[in-house]
Amino acid sequence: MIHLVCGSTGAGKTTYSTKLRQQLGALHLSIDDWMVTLFAPDTPPQVSWPWIEERVLRCERQIVATALALARTGVPSILDLGLQRVDQRRRVAERAAAAGNRVHLHFLDVEADERWRRVEQRNDQQGDTFRVKVTRPMFDFIETIWQPPTPEEMSAFDGVRVAA
Repeated sequence: MIHLVCGSTGAGKTTYSTKLRQQLGALHLSIDDWMVTLFAPDTPPQVSWPWIEERVLRCERQIVATALALARTGVPSILDLGLQRVDQRRRVAERAAAAGNRVHLHFLDVEADERWRRVEQRNDQQGDTFRVKVTRPMFDFIETIWQPPTPEEMSAFDGVRVAA
């Protein structure tokens, strides 16, 4: 089983994924951990979306490959990739399903005002789930690309809506 966790910035994906990992004995694979570890030291002074997206796609491919390898040994995975857009969720879910895995979509549905409040708190406290400071322009940009799962996606990927 491969679990896909989606929600926009500040929805609580990492916190939720950590709890799910403990419940299921699954491996939690977080895009934030990979991006910070692999690319933060090389971030250019003026970061552009194409620069970020290229690296996100590289990490996504390797994370999915890792999840598929784990699935072949019977270990479930939780993919905390943001999964901001319909096409991204479909691409990951179809790759997992094509390899014979069941996919379970977890949609963390939290209003934007609450998510921004959480982001500000995370930025200030820099606790366990802090990876990078999210500015208001960054948050607002992600809001322009965020696409909540459709009813069809929820049905196709055994989705569950979580009010986190």
